[in-house]
Amino acid sequence: MNRKTVAVVDYGSGNLRSVSQAVAHVAAASGVDVSVTSDPKAVLDAERVVLPGQGHMGDCMRELAASGLLDAVLHAAAHKPLFGVCVGMQMLLDRSEEGPTEGLGLIPGEVVRFRLEGRLQADGSRFKVPQMGWNQVFHELGHGPAHPLWAGIEEGAYFYFVHSYYARPSHVQHCVGEADYGGRFAAAIARDNIFATQFHPEKSADQGLALYRNFLHWNP
Repeated sequence: MNRKTVAVVDYGSGNLRSVSQAVAHVAAASGVDVSVTSDPKAVLDAERVVLPGQGHMGDCMRELAASGLLDAVLHAAAHKPLFGVCVGMQMLLDRSEEGPTEGLGLIPGEVVRFRLEGRLQADGSRFKVPQMGWNQVFHELGHGPAHPLWAGIEEGAYFYFVHSYYARPSHVQHCVGEADYGGRFAAAIARDNIFATQFHPEKSADQGLALYRNFLHWNP
């Protein structure tokens, strides 16, 4: 029997080591092979795909195009489970204020910068941008059932964020997780076979591993 495979896309940007180690950790007990790859054929052949990203979105989009992996990623987004992480999530939308930069246009919406200058948190401290640290994520949003990737993860569980920009999807049903930093924002988005998070599951302890484990068994 053929073993299932997950391809972590290496296009020259992204937190590849920690992402791949976290996915491989949960895959070990499931008979799933995880590979970090810059080979478009490996991405096309994989059963499911993880698209990481960090840094400037413009750099990530340029590197994805230059790597020769763009078509393989678009094919994956159309045909198999795909998990976007951090800037890998932001790249899925139409455009970002950072640059500005055009995205992949796979989920309608835009990426905008936190505008929190002069505002204070409940404890009297200033909001800092980027947001760095642990924040609660809420997935019971009232516009439909919770996404299946949240199975077994408590409402309001804490996940680790590092970002100055956040996704603003055009359609409420594409927001499947929210956090609050000077106001509610989309911490997770999804459409059909695509799921993506602004936070880093691989840096989010057991609840992050649970999210990756659910992804390995998700059949959209």
